[in-house]
Amino acid sequence: MKVIIPTQLRSYTQATEVQANGNTLAEILKDLDNQFPGIRFRMVNEQDLIREHILVFVNTGSVRSLDVELQPDDVIRIVGALSGG
Repeated sequence: MKVIIPTQLRSYTQATEVQANGNTLAEILKDLDNQFPGIRFRMVNEQDLIREHILVFVNTGSVRSLDVELQPDDVIRIVGALSGG
């Protein structure tokens, strides 16, 4: 499955787009972490929730649950929120 990586996580992947396997978002993030150790912790907190500053889109819809069921042709986009004043 295609996963689009935001700029702030590219130090892990060295790429804007990677492939990952899984039937749920949790499985995709686990596979990403197997390929790129440490990347999951930047997206998921200790309570196993997507961090507040991370947005995840499956195709065009935003998701907040790691239990989201995925289809093989889905595209996952990870977006890091910007902040400042």
